[in-house]
This record gives sequence, structure tokens and C-alpha cells, in this order.
Amino acid sequence: MTVQKNEKGQTLNEATSMLLAERKLFGQILYDDLSAQIAIPFELDAEGMDKLIQKFEDAGVSVVDANGEPTSHQLSVESQREAEVGTVEDDTALSSNTKINDSVRMYLKEIGRVPLLSADEEVALALRIQEGDTEAKQELAEANLRLVVSIAKRYVGRGMQFLDLIQEGNMGLMKAVEKFDHTKGFKFSTYATWWIRQAITRAIADQARTIRIPVHMVETINKLVRVQRQLLQDLGREPTP
Repeated sequence: MTVQKNEKGQTLNEATSMLLAERKLFGQILYDDLSAQIAIPFELDAEGMDKLIQKFEDAGVSVVDANGEPTSHQLSVESQREAEVGTVEDDTALSSNTKINDSVRMYLKEIGRVPLLSADEEVALALRIQEGDTEAKQELAEANLRLVVSIAKRYVGRGMQFLDLIQEGNMGLMKAVEKFDHTKGFKFSTYATWWIRQAITRAIADQARTIRIPVHMVETINKLVRVQRQLLQDLGREPTP
């Protein structure tokens, strides 16, 4: 069986690993770039593209459009996933192997008292937010804190405390509150899930790195990566110092 390669002679795994390593420095990649560099050369179908996106996002690299937003394709996939899984009645329920202290337990009990919103209520709050109503932002966020917990539970055991996962997810939730556009036709939970997951996976990826790279060094390192990749292609081996 012939292994498919791109014009650089790389297999799908090789090309994906190299691109992922490069984009980890930035924490994001454009959907169009991912498509042009991986999906099109290797003729990935929709399922293959979804798996590719998931691999990048699990590594803490957000796949975004030109405006830094999730693409319509990603939101459609998220919406379909929600429909398949259904609504979990008790998002704050934890497995027996998830250790929590009293403060976390109290927090879960508190947010469980906030009623969930209907679709009409979400739209009403979104309209108020567009008009600059800060109380509406708080209401929308508080009604979705259980969503953060339900997502954070999936990442327990990956190097961060449960409370830290919740805090990172809450920051992603606040970004979703700020950016949500109800006219695009997606539920807030669908949109917020993407932002919450991005915040959590990026925090896990950052924690896994022993050295955090200053922002002003990112472009310099990216240039070195490009030069190293070019030398590897020209020499047929890893360049030496």
C-alpha cells in the first residue's frame, strides 16, 4: 500500500506534526491555512478534517477564521455533537475519582441554583449586551457556569487542578459572552463551548511547557523554525549547529 505524501515528501503524520509544532508557539492557526497545508494536499474528507482540528485544539492550538473566531463549520460540528449527546441534567455531578474540597463543593452547589435560559431569553440578553448592558453580561455568564463545569470535568487528570480548570473555563466563557452574535443562528451554549474548551486546552498546553516564551520572541522563533525546516528539506537531514 502506497503511503500518500505531499509535494515536500512528507506523510500526513509528518506534515501535521511539523505544522503543529510551529503553531504551538502562537497558540492558533487559521482554518484556511490548515486546510491548504494539510486537508487539501492529503485529500481529507469532512471527518478527517474534524479529527485534524480536534488534534490541534487538544494540543492548545485554536483553529480560527481571519477574525479569530470559530468557523461556521466548527460551530455546526459542535451543534451536532450537542444534539447527539443531549442535555445533561446535572452538569455539576462528578465522578467518584474527582477529588474536590469544600470550597469547590460549595461553588458547585451555588451555581446549581441558577436556572438555565431558554433560547428566547438568550436572545433577549444578547440584545441587551449589544446595547452595553453589563448586568445582561453577568446574567448570561452566571446561567452558563454549569456548562464550564461540565466541560472542565473532561480534562481532569491532565496536569491541572479541577478548580484551575474551572477558572480557565470561566475566562473562556466571558470571552464568549463578549463576542456572541445571536444572528448567526447558533445557540449560546454551542458558541461558548468552543471558547471554554479553547481556554482550558491552551492552559493545559501552557502548563505542560517548562519555559514560557515571551510574546516578543515568538516571531523570532517562528523564523528559526522556517529556516530549520528549509535546511531539512535542502540537506535531507537535521541541520547541525
